[in-house]
Amino acid sequence: MGQKVAKASVKREKGFLYFIDKDGDVSKAPMVRGGQKGRRGRPTKVAKVGVKKESGYLYYVDKQGDVSRAKMARGGQKRKKKAKRKTAKKTTARRKAPAKKKSTARKSSARKPAKKKAPAKKKAASKKKPAAKKKAPAKKKRR
Repeated sequence: MGQKVAKASVKREKGFLYFIDKDGDVSKAPMVRGGQKGRRGRPTKVAKVGVKKESGYLYYVDKQGDVSRAKMARGGQKRKKKAKRKTAKKTTARRKAPAKKKSTARKSSARKPAKKKAPAKKKAASKKKPAAKKKAPAKKKRR
């Protein structure tokens, strides 16, 4: 996919991200994982290569540790243009639209807004006779 630009033969360490910096040299930076604090560090130069970067290419360190480049995809994949179809007009008999129902003449333009209903009134509590109090059964005395 990519083409080699320069040989650097960099040996990779686990936990570092290798990239080509502004000067065209190979640099590494520690990768920070979730939950870790204080591990961020400054990138350090690993190998001086001095690659001149061209626009439109992505520069990276490949599996062998050398500097490679790949053409950047811009705007995605090209789409095929749809061919315009010329369709012959069909001369079939069209169905007649169903007959419209005659509506009765009503004036709908001068409608009044619906009245708001008044809140329901609470009914007065009907007076009931208090229930007769039940007498507790008399306690039997023991002799």
